[in-house]
Amino acid sequence: MKAFDVAGLLFVIGCVTLTPGVHAQTANAMPMASSPAANSGKATPTDKQLARDVRKALSKAPNFNVSNVFVKARAGVITLSGSVSDGHQIQQASEVTMGVPGVTSVSNHLTIYTKGY
Repeated sequence: MKAFDVAGLLFVIGCVTLTPGVHAQTANAMPMASSPAANSGKATPTDKQLARDVRKALSKAPNFNVSNVFVKARAGVITLSGSVSDGHQIQQASEVTMGVPGVTSVSNHLTIYTKGY
C-alpha cells in the first residue's frame, strides 16, 4: 500500500514541477484592441450577412447548383468549399462571389463531384 502512496506522491510532484507558470490577468488590465478594418466610410456587412449575400448571389447564378456549396466569410474574405457538377461552375462561383459588395477576396476550395460516389 505504501508503494501506491509513494507513486501517487511522485506523480503529483512531477505534475507540479513540469507545468509552466500561470499568471493571472489583473482586474485593471486593458483588453487587447483589434485593429480596425480598412474602411472607405461605408459600413461593412457582418460576416454572417456577407456569407448570406454570397450564397444568395450563387443561388441566382444561371445553371449553378448551390446545394453542395458552403460559404464562410471573415473580414471580407470568402471561403467556398463543397462540390459542384463541373469545372465551369468552380470558375463561375469565384466570379459571382467577387461581384458581391463587401467581398475583398475569394478562397475557392470547390471540387467536382462524380455521380455515384
